[in-house]
Amino acid sequence: MSSTAGPDPAPIEHYENFPVASWLCPPHLRAPIAAIYHFARTADDLADEGLASPEQRLADLAAYRRALHQVCQGLMPAQASDADRWPQVFGPLARAIAEFALPAHLLHALLDAFEHDVHMTQTGGEYPDMAALLAYCTKSANPVGRLLLHLYGVQDARSLQLSDAICTALQLINFWQDPSRDLPRGRNYFPGDACASIGFDARLWTQQATTPPQLPTPKASASANAIVRLCAADARARMDQGQALVRRIPGRAGWELRLVVQGGLRVLDKIEALGGAVLHTRPRLRWWDAPHIAWRALCM
Repeated sequence: MSSTAGPDPAPIEHYENFPVASWLCPPHLRAPIAAIYHFARTADDLADEGLASPEQRLADLAAYRRALHQVCQGLMPAQASDADRWPQVFGPLARAIAEFALPAHLLHALLDAFEHDVHMTQTGGEYPDMAALLAYCTKSANPVGRLLLHLYGVQDARSLQLSDAICTALQLINFWQDPSRDLPRGRNYFPGDACASIGFDARLWTQQATTPPQLPTPKASASANAIVRLCAADARARMDQGQALVRRIPGRAGWELRLVVQGGLRVLDKIEALGGAVLHTRPRLRWWDAPHIAWRALCM
């Protein structure tokens, strides 16, 4: 966690759409998968959560990267001052790296993405087009899938390509699910050229747009719904491109992936059912979605 002046911030709650190291995961891989997840989640919190300044966030991420370098060199947290700041993260990760030879460049790519997030939020930057957003996903999302394939022993080029399509789709689905939370925090993931073509102005939904805040007009709301529908359709197409991977992953891991894919598609169903109106209502998975997801997973 980032250090901040004053009282300790409230505990951070994480809402997850997709299972992490669930009971379907091969038991011998649950520990390394959990280690990768907690490494990424903690770094994400350093970049996004709490009250730290951008400078402090970047300093914390730099220390976190040094810790990663230390454990990749074979040191345990107790032997390295930076890693010792997060022993609950780097202890399990060091064991996973030692046992499974996790590719260090994929872990570092995730940190590149989190540092990029800090800079983008600090400057109020936006992605000019989908190509720029996809380039970000190659570091923010795709390394996770490639790390999992490494654990599963699947390394052929076609599987890596399919994994990238699924991971990018999942990242985009999270973006199109969360603009009601992201935009007020100065995080705009909508491609700029698509926004311009539709007439969507993200500034109407940010806290910095006007003081007091100006309520979007019906026309502005319609353009917001339109950009979400456009982006959601793109994410569905990318998921469709990648879902053949579920038949290339053996055993329980393949069934785990089926549920992940169908969980993402179910979120898209909810976005579409809302007509793209997710800047006012955040769609999320509920327990009653489980039978639908399970049935579609069985039919894949």
